[in-house]
Amino acid sequence: MALGMAGAYDRAITVFSPQGRLYQVEYALETVRSGSTAIAIACDEGVVLTVEERMHTKLQNPNYSWKLFQVDEHIGVVAAGLNSDARVLVDTARIHAQVIRLSYDEEPTVEAVAKRIGDVMQMYTQHAGVRPFGTALLFGGVDKTGVRVFYTEPSGMVLEYDAWAIGRGAEKVKEYLEQNYKRSQNLEESIDMALKALVSSVDRIDEGWTARLVTIPVKTRKFTPMSPEELGKRIEPLIKDRR
Repeated sequence: MALGMAGAYDRAITVFSPQGRLYQVEYALETVRSGSTAIAIACDEGVVLTVEERMHTKLQNPNYSWKLFQVDEHIGVVAAGLNSDARVLVDTARIHAQVIRLSYDEEPTVEAVAKRIGDVMQMYTQHAGVRPFGTALLFGGVDKTGVRVFYTEPSGMVLEYDAWAIGRGAEKVKEYLEQNYKRSQNLEESIDMALKALVSSVDRIDEGWTARLVTIPVKTRKFTPMSPEELGKRIEPLIKDRR
């Protein structure tokens, strides 16, 4: 009887277990923990977003990113978990950002967009016939309130951080950030920190491994991707050092 009850709680998204747990949400979080490592770092000069990507075949176009997205001209996002779920949420974020611009004639804040996505994710934890989103997102940007980084997860929780990481290498990255991060560091130092933390957290770096990085400086408030050539120059010595 107890096993049957446990199975029912395990399958039903809308039913709490006697311990107050929603198992399907916890399973979605496990999907995030096994996803690619993604990092967001805020500093006084702007925000850095970076994520690892792995090409599964030489036929895949290396210029197409599916884990780092632009939401608005001053907001970016990196994802860990199911990329298809992340894409749908990013599209929702883009639409909400434009709705704010058209409705209020002002740029959307990072907080407003992140909270909207948190609301959508939470909605999918309380309806039968659906499942939670199997992804977590790190929103980063520069708006009228300053440099902001927000984290959203399958439960719908939204939290703000100065620096944070998600995915399979997140624990290593967080440990490194806690020891070395300073809010007063400049953007160049933040880029170096993000890449060093990313490379050191990866279990295996092979021919198909690559990374993406964008900055959003305070001076421009523009989503600015780093070119693959520049990124390669920065990552190559880090890979050699870890070997």
